[in-house]
Amino acid sequence: MALRRSLLKLTPEPEIFKPGGKLLEISSGQDARATVVRASCTPPVSSCCGGSTPDAASSCCGGGVSSRPDYLLWGSTVVFLVGVAAHFLLPSMPVWAHVFGHTCAELLGQSWWGLLFGIIAVAVLGRVPPELVAAVLGRSGSISGLFRAVAAGVALDMCNHGILMVGMGLYKRGASLGQTLAFLIASPWNSLSLTLILAALIGWKWMLFFIALSAVVALLTGWVADRLVASGKIPANPNTVDLPVGYRIRPALVGTMRSLKPGGSNYARLFREGVVGSRMVLRWILFGFVLTGLIRAFLPELVFQQYFGPTLVGMLLTLLATTLLEVCSEGSSPIAADLLTRAHAPGNAFVFLMTGAATDYTEIMSLRQTTRSWKASLALPLISTPQVVLIGWLINHFAT
Repeated sequence: MALRRSLLKLTPEPEIFKPGGKLLEISSGQDARATVVRASCTPPVSSCCGGSTPDAASSCCGGGVSSRPDYLLWGSTVVFLVGVAAHFLLPSMPVWAHVFGHTCAELLGQSWWGLLFGIIAVAVLGRVPPELVAAVLGRSGSISGLFRAVAAGVALDMCNHGILMVGMGLYKRGASLGQTLAFLIASPWNSLSLTLILAALIGWKWMLFFIALSAVVALLTGWVADRLVASGKIPANPNTVDLPVGYRIRPALVGTMRSLKPGGSNYARLFREGVVGSRMVLRWILFGFVLTGLIRAFLPELVFQQYFGPTLVGMLLTLLATTLLEVCSEGSSPIAADLLTRAHAPGNAFVFLMTGAATDYTEIMSLRQTTRSWKASLALPLISTPQVVLIGWLINHFAT
């Protein structure tokens, strides 16, 4: 016993590190064991971007509070609202100002409900455990998971701007890059209400044909993206979770529903969470609205009607227009119908509908800020656009 006490005196006091990385000196014996237990039970702060430090969490995918004002968000908001106000309050304006104000008011009327629904959906998704999202969408990188993502995109009845916010929320909750891209591509004009509108404008045959082709593009794009992630060419989603053995969906659903209990304070908190979670996407949507208004104000509409014929040049111009123009899904349907019925270019109509999701800079920049990877964000246009152009050319070649 005396020898043991002597050895304990000679033993240096153990040192451990706090989760934040600071050195913590502790004494030996029972107090040391208690301190070790307390320190080890303190979980590290996780980050949706893959970090494990409080600093990483605070700036998680743009969700942290920045000391610098968001000039793009607030500048676009002010210019957009000025355009809307001018439309209603200043009827006698220069032609370009009238067109700009009318465009802003039109885009607001077409997309407000989708934006509101998207904000609410982002707030609700924030209360959903990542394990539940993984259980519903299926295993990342699997074919069944891609089919589920496409089905979810088709089932959601909202405009493309609301879909974009939901898609970014799904990625943050653990959906694979392939599932996210498949969801975005399948969604913008495939919601139930817009499908019926499109059917009334171009007929059921063309509408069903376009839906089938869009699902094929979404599945192929998602599959290629997941294969590139698996091979290490594109960074994997750091938010992906592995389902624990015996995971049950029902208890998780019950817990989520409890977090959404009725109440004014809870609803106000939900809406605030949704707005904060959607700021990253809203900045690019509003910027796109302003840019669309400027393009319409200074570029005559006759230019589009003249050059959007059923030729390869017309198709490429269509591709360019959908990249620059921020057309809400409600607006894309009648424009696509005009391309099919008046320009006699059904392939251009398909390209117009599809590349609005594939090449739109709003979606690309939102993906960039969500994934923190240019490779992941550019995978959307680089994989899907060649498919869309090829299909559009084939449609024009065999149907005209």
